[in-house]
Amino acid sequence: MNADGDIRGAVHSNVRHDSARGHVTGVARYIDDMPLLPGTQEIVLVTSPHAHARIVSIDVSEARAMDGVRGIATAADIPGHNDIGPIFEGEPVLADGIADYAGAPVVAVTADTYDQARAAAAKVVVEYEELTPVLDIEDALEREQYTYPPQIMTYGDPDASIAAAPRRIKGELRCGGQDHFYLESNIALAVPRDDGDLDIYSSTQHPSEVQHGVAHTLGVPSNAVTVEVRRMGGGFGGKESQPTIIAAIAALMADITGRPAKLRLRRDDDMIVTGKRHDFLFRYEAGFDETGRIAGVDILMGMRSGNVADLSPGVLARALCHADNCYYLPNARLSGYPCKTNTVSNTAFRGFGGPQGMIVIEAMLEHIARELGMTLDGVRAVNYYGTEDRNVTPYQQTVKDNIIVPLVERLQAEVDFDGMSKAVDDFNASHTTLKKGLALMPVKFGISFNTPKLNQAGALVHVYADGSVHLNHGGTEMGQGLFTKVAQVVASVFQIDHDNIKISATRTDKVPNTSATAASSGSDLNGMAAFNAANTIKDRMTGVAAEIFDTNADQIEFRQNRVYAGNESLSFAELAEQTYNRRVQLSAAGFYSTPGLHWDAKSLIGNPFYYFTYGAAIAEVVIDTLTGESRVLRADILQDCGNSLNPAIDIGQIEGAFVQGQGWLTSEELVWNDKGQLLTHGPSTYKIPGSRDVPPVFNVHILDDAPNRFPTVFHSKAVGEPPLMLAISVWLAIRDAVSRISDHRLLPKLDAPATPEAILMAVEDIRARD
Repeated sequence: MNADGDIRGAVHSNVRHDSARGHVTGVARYIDDMPLLPGTQEIVLVTSPHAHARIVSIDVSEARAMDGVRGIATAADIPGHNDIGPIFEGEPVLADGIADYAGAPVVAVTADTYDQARAAAAKVVVEYEELTPVLDIEDALEREQYTYPPQIMTYGDPDASIAAAPRRIKGELRCGGQDHFYLESNIALAVPRDDGDLDIYSSTQHPSEVQHGVAHTLGVPSNAVTVEVRRMGGGFGGKESQPTIIAAIAALMADITGRPAKLRLRRDDDMIVTGKRHDFLFRYEAGFDETGRIAGVDILMGMRSGNVADLSPGVLARALCHADNCYYLPNARLSGYPCKTNTVSNTAFRGFGGPQGMIVIEAMLEHIARELGMTLDGVRAVNYYGTEDRNVTPYQQTVKDNIIVPLVERLQAEVDFDGMSKAVDDFNASHTTLKKGLALMPVKFGISFNTPKLNQAGALVHVYADGSVHLNHGGTEMGQGLFTKVAQVVASVFQIDHDNIKISATRTDKVPNTSATAASSGSDLNGMAAFNAANTIKDRMTGVAAEIFDTNADQIEFRQNRVYAGNESLSFAELAEQTYNRRVQLSAAGFYSTPGLHWDAKSLIGNPFYYFTYGAAIAEVVIDTLTGESRVLRADILQDCGNSLNPAIDIGQIEGAFVQGQGWLTSEELVWNDKGQLLTHGPSTYKIPGSRDVPPVFNVHILDDAPNRFPTVFHSKAVGEPPLMLAISVWLAIRDAVSRISDHRLLPKLDAPATPEAILMAVEDIRARD
């Protein structure tokens, strides 16, 4: 029996992902699996080979004459606006006059087959005049070249507090970017309809953004464009803004030819053309006392924004808002610089700046620990946020739900952290080549979009006369189980089996003006919107039931697929039919907006998060000091999910996020040459974690008896992004292993990712200094 009685698939129960069988058997249909309509065209892009160049001329005459070619487009052929920037203007669909990164789309070619389009694209002649590119963060900082104004967050008096502190440190750190490497690359299919309308099938986390971008490109109103998304083969943030340009090009070619047009990027092209996680350069200074308690910090964050702003403003704001992680900073200056470089525009990625903000504060605390001869956990203990005082963030939001200390202590007790530490010490005492490291990582992650207007969602629920239910909402499914969770919410409201809920594709003509499925808020927003819609219908059905049973509405109870009034009852389906017969509406649109949020994007002050979610992980690693190779031997995780809507799906999200974070911090290295061309654009050169990289001992637990203190849907908490940052424990454990070579006297010089080459250089450096 589950928490809601005997119905199958209620909230808080382990319900299988709605597409699980389809994923395993291969019958789940993605856009590229859709049968092609007659006359469907395939599109291939001609992209710039130069990081920064003036487009002198474009000759498409030979390409246009080739077999099967139906259309060729440049920026001059766009009927509307050549701009799909999600926040700031200046992000072209096709490069116009200037190509500002290697991989920028310049020409689109469409033909009857992919091979014909590719052959024709190879015949397009573009003459360029190369210009001097800016390729790294330092160069952009020196030139003060940014995609939008820097963001400076100040709390207290950091200069005076650092100067007056008994101890001070300075340091520098870098963390790399990360490619999303979703299984399904970016793809869009545009199908012309009557009266110039278009249907767009897009692999996107943000259907409304695609709708707006396509309409803007074609110069038509949004109601002329309908976007549909049934599922994505992974997203991770890479399909929040990036699919807009793919859909816009597909729509442009469909508009030009009058035929359906499909643009699908090969893996190499997807990695070259689309954005990634932002890499950062950090410079920090801190003042503290002899116990390790921080008096003040000054942190510079240089972020590679890329060629245009894209979503960088939000990413940088969230990085600044997570530079505190779990720690009270009484005086802080957090300075963010969105560096404009001639590389692809970086974009959203799971965590959205949070991982970068957290990694620098953890490195700073480790630096303090080494300076004082303390343990990292000892330094953390004197800096954790309090519950009654020392609980205001640098952006002046009071932390009201802090549970990090008891959560960490519980995890340490359950895994016998002291025993693990002694075992690592014993191993290292008897081994000279192999060295083990051990580290804990606590996480406090804010839930909500930093931009308040995005914290809204809609849903549409129909109850049919036979008692079956149709569900639609503005969230998108990318494998994370959102559709399943929202269906569980509706099933629980109506108290009917989950099997009776029909999940349907997200469509902009059913639920309009949606926000992206991002910021870990998919279930919070769409679940509550569906909850409200279902309750509206339930209230109407309750009124009908009260008439049938000749009783008051408060005597009506929905339970176990039936509706009761004392000892009398009828089935949910029977009540649905009676409701229809009495001409009472069985359809409702639901809406939800997150309360209590406000944010000043200029002063960087406000209440940007509805609540925080907490977690902790302990990682044990071993490194080979002769080769630099590393292996994660064990990971133990305790994650706060509130009252989990679906523990099985949440555990899957925790496991996947942790391993993805492990890849970012250890093996996934993006490399550009001195001409700004990406060299790591496929699985042969870009190493994502494989099955053998998963810790052989991998214990994941959800914190029980910890409902969300805020009134979220069934008091659950978000889970999509926060566990990724728990993987910083792996990076810290590797640093711990390197530092143990000097008996923890020295701070290792090891950035992220900690590749074998980087670890080996850090080992050799610490031996030389020791």
